[in-house]
Amino acid sequence: MTVTSPTRTTQEIRKDLPADLSASIAVFLIALPLSLGIALATGAPLQAGLVAAAVGGIVAGRLGGAPLQVSGPAAGLTVVTAELIQRYGWRTTCAITVLAGVCQLGLAALRTARSALMVSPAIVHGMLAGIGVTIALAQLHIVLGGTPQSNAVANVLGLPGQLADLHPVALGISVLTLIVLLGWPRLPGRVGRALRKVPAALAAVATATAVAALAGLSLPRVDLPSWRSHALPELPEGPVLGLIAAVLTITLVGSVESLLSAVATDKLIASERRTGNRPPRADLNRELRGQGAANIVSGALGGLPITGVAVRSVANVKSGAVSRKSAMLHGFWVLLAAGLLVPVLDLIPLAALAALVMAVGVQMVNITHMRSVTRHREILVYGTTIVAVVLGGVLEGVAIGIAVAVALALHRLARTRITVEQQDNGVHRVRARGQLTFLAVPRLSRVLNQLPYEGHAVIELDGSFMDHAAYETLHDWQESHLAHGGTLEVTGRAGSSARLPGTTSADELDGYDESEGAYGPTGAGAAEAAGPNGAGHHADRSRRGAHQCCRPWTPWQNHCDHRPAGTRTVTAAAAAAAAAATTEAEAEAATDRAASPAPRRRGAGQLANGISAFQRDTAPHVRDELARLAREGQRPSQLFLTCADSRLVTSMITASGPGDLFTVRNVGNLVPLPGAESTDDSVAAAIEYAVDVLQVDSITVCGHSGCGAMQALLSSTPGAPMTPLRRWLKHGLPSLERMASRHHAWARIAGRLPADAVEQLCLTNVVQQLEHLRAHESVARRLAEGTLELHGMYFHVGEAQAYLLSEGEDFFDCRVFDSVGQHA
Repeated sequence: MTVTSPTRTTQEIRKDLPADLSASIAVFLIALPLSLGIALATGAPLQAGLVAAAVGGIVAGRLGGAPLQVSGPAAGLTVVTAELIQRYGWRTTCAITVLAGVCQLGLAALRTARSALMVSPAIVHGMLAGIGVTIALAQLHIVLGGTPQSNAVANVLGLPGQLADLHPVALGISVLTLIVLLGWPRLPGRVGRALRKVPAALAAVATATAVAALAGLSLPRVDLPSWRSHALPELPEGPVLGLIAAVLTITLVGSVESLLSAVATDKLIASERRTGNRPPRADLNRELRGQGAANIVSGALGGLPITGVAVRSVANVKSGAVSRKSAMLHGFWVLLAAGLLVPVLDLIPLAALAALVMAVGVQMVNITHMRSVTRHREILVYGTTIVAVVLGGVLEGVAIGIAVAVALALHRLARTRITVEQQDNGVHRVRARGQLTFLAVPRLSRVLNQLPYEGHAVIELDGSFMDHAAYETLHDWQESHLAHGGTLEVTGRAGSSARLPGTTSADELDGYDESEGAYGPTGAGAAEAAGPNGAGHHADRSRRGAHQCCRPWTPWQNHCDHRPAGTRTVTAAAAAAAAAATTEAEAEAATDRAASPAPRRRGAGQLANGISAFQRDTAPHVRDELARLAREGQRPSQLFLTCADSRLVTSMITASGPGDLFTVRNVGNLVPLPGAESTDDSVAAAIEYAVDVLQVDSITVCGHSGCGAMQALLSSTPGAPMTPLRRWLKHGLPSLERMASRHHAWARIAGRLPADAVEQLCLTNVVQQLEHLRAHESVARRLAEGTLELHGMYFHVGEAQAYLLSEGEDFFDCRVFDSVGQHA
């Protein structure tokens, strides 16, 4: 039995306290104006927002199951709370908040937290977008100097009259708030970087308040009454069914939003903190208990309903928080401000808070979510939920959204069986048979969370469909599993590999076709053998063949013929040899020789054959995705700079698809230095376009084994006639000099020295070209801002193995792929 040393615990607390203290102040500065703004939007006493923020930080922060999640009043409950206040009054609304907290405690006791994840993300995102539209319409009236109406439809109908009766002072303060709010993150230069450390919301409200105070403007301001007159809850009065519906609405919306925020916070922690201080994964049932307790306390003290808030949680993680003390301290600062800063808070114009909340409402209609649900063919659910929430209310909108989602899933849904077994070698194998939809997410999540962090897991997906909810569940678990040191392998039908695209990130599961919402084999080793007209594409998913779109024009092996057996040409001599064979083996060998491929057409005829095969076999399956890219334009995340060698198929070795890579190819994967003597600016132009216009996140330079350009550099003869190729290869001379220099250690590959001088130069050239990249102005600027990454990669053609350059040293290794389930 191991006893934890009290001294060590105290040392850890002291070590973590500065980071938590700093993060708590950053979150407090965001929470203060937003809490007041949300209280204003609901029609509750403004002090109720401060009470909820303080209780959410202290109570939910202490008792919740997501250590770095920050709770408080949230925009997602604004519309619900405003309706309750109008119908039942503020004091009854407080009592409803208490009862909702009790319901959350009951749900936590029944361990139903993961069941909330059964709700399709399309419904949740649609609900939040509908709430955002409703908030924006209501706050627009205050921005214009008027008073919001009781519902969204009335607010739309009342806009013409409000526009005819503008209040210039209120409108001016609101416009100023929005300008600062939107422009603050874009402040340029060194001074801008320093100012951006102040949260944009605080800067916007503070600027508007200062202008209004200095100019002596007459307009409604925050009016915080004495705490002695603060309203507390009373026994609920009203129709029983209506009160029950209100309690269930607060419970449902608050619980789902909190749990989804906790899952998102876990995902952010896993991606941001590969090493160092990483808190344990969120306990969702404990988080639900914490939210229930916080709502009970908040309602009892006259505060707004509480949920986990994604914006504040993200700020907490990115500010360096390492424990729950950060959220608790933020609540303490709010409590302190509510007692000591009342004279300052009373100076804030209501128009500034309204503009702030209106901007939050607009941002809740998330373009990324819209694209995501469109790719997963759930835009009908998303759109229906938005309309229903705006026209009917949150509870009605969610109910209608669920009904549409269920109806949409019925024709996709088949019996799904999820099992897990531990093999003798310690590997855990999870098998999912059937279609994976949001209805299977609770079972899938429960099974996945039974797996230990450190072990190796194999996930077998035997189905043709996986919806957005199941995909995100599997993807989020995968990132958390890998971040905690585990390894995994994901396979599709018939054992086809479903590894992750790329090599260092886990953006999405390979084999998951977002345009069709289907999961199936992809790549050369897992593609289907389609018939002459491509008709067998879906019918023969389990067959192991080589799909036409993955074949080169010429056979991979000299003895290989990819044509269907019935179309092979058999010569008379070979047929006779087969007939005369005395053994079955001889007959089979003779038949293989007999089925020799017919002569292929060269040049244009070869190209025409390839185009014809694409139009017949591949185009029908990629047409929708390419049409989407044609509409939306390209947004690649990577600039991939590699050699023009025909053996490098970039989409194959990175498992990427249309729109993923902005590819630049040239002889020797060279990057000329800026200002170098050259008649070719195409590489520099591509770099500038990718970095400044496309705003790629990373640049990868990929070399390969047996590079002809490197061989030419090694065998170059001084004084030889200058040709275009020799002029171009002059950009590779620094690589040659780097290799020859005794001041640089030789690049290594997978723990060994290169096989020969050519391979050594191929590896060294990748390192040198990365140095050349850093000399380009646009690249240097983005690197300084921390918004761009550079990666080196080496592909060994003969081994079909990719290697990544380890950061900070000339060492190429394939073990980095262990983190995505690929073993060297």
